[in-house]
Amino acid sequence: MSKTVHCFDFLDEDAGEVPGMAIVYGREALLARLALRQIRHAVVGGDDEDVPIARLDGKTAAWRDVIDEVGTVSLFGGGSRRLVILDGADDFVSRYRAELEKYADKPKRSGVLVLVVENWPKNTKLFKKLDETGLQVDCNLPEKKSGKRSVPDAKALHDWMIKWAKKTHQVKLERDAAEMMVELIGPELGLIDQDLARLSLYVEPNGKVTADLVRDVVGGWRMKAIWDLVDAAVEGRTAGVLEDLDKLFQMGERPQKLYGQIAWSLRRYAAAARIYQRAQRTGEAKSLRNALADAGFPNWPKALDEAQERLKRLGSIRAGRLFQQLLKLDLSLKGTHSHDDRGRLALEKLFVGFAAELDPRHTHGDRR
Repeated sequence: MSKTVHCFDFLDEDAGEVPGMAIVYGREALLARLALRQIRHAVVGGDDEDVPIARLDGKTAAWRDVIDEVGTVSLFGGGSRRLVILDGADDFVSRYRAELEKYADKPKRSGVLVLVVENWPKNTKLFKKLDETGLQVDCNLPEKKSGKRSVPDAKALHDWMIKWAKKTHQVKLERDAAEMMVELIGPELGLIDQDLARLSLYVEPNGKVTADLVRDVVGGWRMKAIWDLVDAAVEGRTAGVLEDLDKLFQMGERPQKLYGQIAWSLRRYAAAARIYQRAQRTGEAKSLRNALADAGFPNWPKALDEAQERLKRLGSIRAGRLFQQLLKLDLSLKGTHSHDDRGRLALEKLFVGFAAELDPRHTHGDRR
């Protein structure tokens, strides 16, 4: 049975007895911190300062010193095994790989050695060995297979956020609120945790955190400015849109961050178009206003009237193509247009494209 587990799963379970050697690996500092806390609790119990724990710097630590620490018995440990944590241990692993491979076969019974690293390739002898005999906690963002490549697993991230909000911040985070948080902040777990703490101040214990609350608290005035910008683009007011976009860039906003907020707003139009089209195909009696409300537009008369006019102007065919357009834009911002200047150009092209497609002689209906 594999002893390698993703941190999300590790945190959901009782760690049980931790083997003599463990690896906490990945780039998410919050997950690494939580994994270490779970391991500490399993090995030595609570946070008492007298428990037998040592933390060493992996950049400067020598092999002999580390092994001596693992073998040291604390006078105040109450019989617990000693826990030795080696932070930033990537260089240590490179220097002492042969020693670690040998030690992994027969670790000291007196303690647990935990290496905290960023990079931990799965094709090494040490990874394969510890996958059988040790404990390895993956503290990267979760991924899933899409064809031949791996992509971020958005559902797993949202699921964890909902559980974490309830367990740690005592609030019920609605799924669309979790999705909006990732769109606004990005998949930055440390920032997500901070904003969940802030959101919890706005509701009663075990109260609901909604997408509207996330928009107001996390997005703030910038989110409102971007939603107004997107609405103006759909209406074809391109000159004003480019001016407002320029102001946001001058204030230090980066294209990749703006993309998440812009995409969230545009996807609502695409979702409304699909909901309405599906209802028409199945014979369901659903008005365009109801489809807009189902897609997440504010459910009050004026807002729905305005959104309905914009969607009619955009046209259901173009609205349906938005998902594909946004996917291509996302990939370009992570690749060919990852530089800020090129990313800005990509966003400007998106908005200019709305004006190019809109036919001023027709304000309603579909146009190919």
